Amino acid sequence: MLTALVIIFVLAYAAIALEHPLKVNKTASALIGAGLLWTVYALLGGDHHLVSENLKESLAATAQIVFFLMGAMTIVEVVDAHNGFHVITSRIKTTKITSLLWLVGFVTFFLSAILDNLTTTIVMISLMKKLLDRHDDRLFFAGIIVIAANAGGAWSPIGDVTTTMLWIGGQITSVAIIKGVFPAALACLVVPLIFLNFTLRGKEVVSPVIIENGSDIKTTPFEQNLMFFMGIGCLVAVPIFKAVTHLPPFMGILFGLGILWLVGEILHRNKEDEFKEHLTLVAALKHIDMSSIVFFIGILLAVATLEHTHILTALAQWLDTTFGRQDIIVTLIGLLSAIVDNVPLVAASMGMYDMATYPTDCFLWEFMAYCAGTGGSILIIGSAAGVAAMGLEKIHFFWYAKKIGALAALGYFAGIFVYIIQFKLLHG
Repeated sequence: MLTALVIIFVLAYAAIALEHPLKVNKTASALIGAGLLWTVYALLGGDHHLVSENLKESLAATAQIVFFLMGAMTIVEVVDAHNGFHVITSRIKTTKITSLLWLVGFVTFFLSAILDNLTTTIVMISLMKKLLDRHDDRLFFAGIIVIAANAGGAWSPIGDVTTTMLWIGGQITSVAIIKGVFPAALACLVVPLIFLNFTLRGKEVVSPVIIENGSDIKTTPFEQNLMFFMGIGCLVAVPIFKAVTHLPPFMGILFGLGILWLVGEILHRNKEDEFKEHLTLVAALKHIDMSSIVFFIGILLAVATLEHTHILTALAQWLDTTFGRQDIIVTLIGLLSAIVDNVPLVAASMGMYDMATYPTDCFLWEFMAYCAGTGGSILIIGSAAGVAAMGLEKIHFFWYAKKIGALAALGYFAGIFVYIIQFKLLHG
């Protein structure tokens, strides 16, 4: 059974990677892969009750991420419908594309630490559509946004799911992870930025031509500002909501979406229906990219079978037996997170290494937070941020692998070098 599961997963993964030449949408490949994996598991797993329980558990975890994604994308769409991003775009005056690249990289890096890498990616890619007309330019920016969002999430206890898992599990503390991983995460961003700076050097920013919609649909500066700050406020409030209530993030995003919906209804209640139609949450829900969301469901459910059948745990144990050294094992786990979801990899690692031997804030856990958080940038489907970018900007797997993957790998290894040197200097 395990061999069959691995073969199906590899074939589904290959079909997703070869979406363009095969002319088969990646969402179809992900859903078929998930369906086949769970079918094989159900038929050959033996214990039907256990399979059902595992599926319920995976569905609950997947639904949390999907609801969060839907909420965040809808909030961004509502802000966009009100021309809310004009609040930012009107203040960016640079005409040099390299200056904009550095600005976007650092804004994404720090925003990701406050929000999380998935939400930040959605917000920043939506913003780039307002700033850049050429799709080729936006693809490079989407690549640096993915790298920056994952690097920014790695040094914050609320910036990435895996860092949050280690934080909640007691493996790391918030102050120690910020001090320990920040320099490495910064190197992970700066190195790709330096190289990409040469690729885009000499280009000018080409902004989209704004076409007026006949006479009519405009929003006032007050409406733009209100919906922009309300939308960003709802996103920023999610980690605070989670910290205070201990409820999962999707509940906070749905709560925020409800508040934004109410504010929009009150704001436009005296307007004609035809005028306010495109400003409503109902219209925003129609515009979100459901194909990306369904792809997300497929890929998460597919990876879940590898977790439940202990394939990932066995892989982690094999690494431990074969290599023995913590730094090599964790580096490889980071590289593996570019292929499979980093959440089950980190979960398996947390189960493998007990805290009596590896106490809070030791080398293993901090290095794990960095590698698992940033290694996923090497391939476009290696992180939630990458999957979101792939859907929003229609990025092809091999384009990203060729143009961005090597830069992300350089940044990844630069950060590893910085972390190990820093650790040796501080801990003798």
